[in-house]
Amino acid sequence: MGRAALYFHFAKFVFVIDIDKMRSAHMRAVACLNDALPHLDPPGERHEIAFEGATIFGVLRRPAGERRSPAVVLVPGLDSAKEELQASEALFLERGLATFTVDGPGQGEAEYALSIRGDWETPGAAIIDHLRAQPGIDPERIGVWGVSLGGYYAPRIASGVSQVRACIALAGAYNFGAIWEGLPQLTRDTYRVRSNTDNEEEARAHALTLSLEGFAERITCPLHVVMGKLDRIIPWTQAQRLCDEASGDVDFLLLDDGNHGCANVSYKHRYYSADWMAARLGAAG
Repeated sequence: MGRAALYFHFAKFVFVIDIDKMRSAHMRAVACLNDALPHLDPPGERHEIAFEGATIFGVLRRPAGERRSPAVVLVPGLDSAKEELQASEALFLERGLATFTVDGPGQGEAEYALSIRGDWETPGAAIIDHLRAQPGIDPERIGVWGVSLGGYYAPRIASGVSQVRACIALAGAYNFGAIWEGLPQLTRDTYRVRSNTDNEEEARAHALTLSLEGFAERITCPLHVVMGKLDRIIPWTQAQRLCDEASGDVDFLLLDDGNHGCANVSYKHRYYSADWMAARLGAAG
């Protein structure tokens, strides 16, 4: 059923031309994952976090063994959702890290009630507080990981939530509005729908509010940034600016042959990033 959830997710992937059909397929993805959670290894738990009159949804998985584990919050991007990230969860779980994969504002299950927003330190604080209160989780060893637009959200969380001990930004933007003209039309349409704006002009103005200017310098925890030079969606110079402005220790992995998310050369960054996070949080695995 976990694989079925992934298939339903990609069946409705950015199908914003028909929201009803997209949502119907989406709910099938959610149902499949919910059915699969008890049978995953290790199993998962569905969590719901009340936030601003709506709900943020998450899946918590703990590594095997009875101990207080460090944990990583996994944040999807504009197009992705929690149903997509089981492979990423596995990398952290096998290193002794718990994972908490979320659908926050503008994402997955939450996208229908909560619009895209730039100040992810606000929902991030609610997510981190909820995670820190869970049994079996070490509240002093929490990291965040984000991919694509989640690669912007994760640093924003780290800029404003002091409990974050380490942050990974994979293929994230520094300012999403600044690169608007270079985005594919389908990406712009998806952003318009999930930001709840009426037209592309309003969507671009909204995207300009997704910025790390004045916030990158507030990131004092260790920061690992991964970017591909061949990324045709997010220019690699956006990642460079984040690295230049962050105040803590920065590890920048720039892959000359990497595309968006460096998905074409995943072996060059996925294991390294998981090891990096495990080392920063003192994982036992």
